[in-house]
Amino acid sequence: MDWIGDHLAGVFLALAIALGIAEMFSLDLILLMLALGALVGMVSALLGAGFAVSAILAAVASVACLAVVRPPLVKRLHTGPELSLGHGKLVGQQAVVTQRITGLEAGRIKVGGEIWSARPYDDSLAIEPGATVEVWEIRGATAYVHPVPSIES
Repeated sequence: MDWIGDHLAGVFLALAIALGIAEMFSLDLILLMLALGALVGMVSALLGAGFAVSAILAAVASVACLAVVRPPLVKRLHTGPELSLGHGKLVGQQAVVTQRITGLEAGRIKVGGEIWSARPYDDSLAIEPGATVEVWEIRGATAYVHPVPSIES
């Protein structure tokens, strides 16, 4: 026990390193918080605290890190930007009409570099080729569009 008391800072440092290495395999951030607690124990040992005080400070720091630091860190790591995949990414984009669109027959639009069949969102509208439209909804393989007002000079 005398050796541990004489090398207490080294023991806490070795514990912190071992926990840090183990964290690389678990990636759960729990062992990292315990390693931070061990570093607090190392610092207190370097400042002359005994084993009991250093162990208590390490435990308190570990629990505090687990309660305060880890939850927002995990939340931030597990959230990311919203990714729109498939046809959902076309909703809200502007397109150009390539074939006349009416409520009675589907036309064609070019959106995102692809040609899509399209119908007007409002069945009473007729949209001529060359007009700019906005994709409001995708149902199956048909885009439902609405004309974008243009500023005529």
